[in-house]
Amino acid sequence: MPHGADWLHEIKHDGYRLIVQRDGKIVRLFTRNGHDWSKRFPAISEAALRNRCQRFVIDGEAVLLGVYGRSDFNGLHSRKHDDEVQLYAFDIIALDGDDLRKLPLHLRKTNLARILARRIDGIHVAPFERGEIGPDLYRHACLMGLEGLVSKHRDRGYRAGRCTHWIKNKNPEHPAFNRVKDQF
Repeated sequence: MPHGADWLHEIKHDGYRLIVQRDGKIVRLFTRNGHDWSKRFPAISEAALRNRCQRFVIDGEAVLLGVYGRSDFNGLHSRKHDDEVQLYAFDIIALDGDDLRKLPLHLRKTNLARILARRIDGIHVAPFERGEIGPDLYRHACLMGLEGLVSKHRDRGYRAGRCTHWIKNKNPEHPAFNRVKDQF
């Protein structure tokens, strides 16, 4: 479990990873395997269209919130609640035609918070904590029955795929711990 001033820690939600692209009046939601789910999650697509910013690419987790505000993967997977699915946005890749991937994470998060400052139901900034709190936050996430944490180095650029500066810390008691999933 990474800790220290250079690390940011986010709750690991049990959902589907999505890339949200908006270019004017066109919104696309892409899975990690490249499937277009733009029509599957209307609340996310509509929220992207209601955003004041006309061009952006956001990385996040599509989540169905269940009891006590915890993600409900079985409900999400059932497709019975697609209209209730929300995006927890944790990164921004492009903004107004500028590629932001080389910027440090903390600057990308500042840009993300700026464009999502006017809260619109359907897309939310994923909350995070900084620094030494990582191990304690992980312990409490496990006690609450959450999937775990993702710890990210604050000064690193964006990179798809596995890397040493994005570390998943999964709760071994959570059902997702044993679920086979492809890694982004």
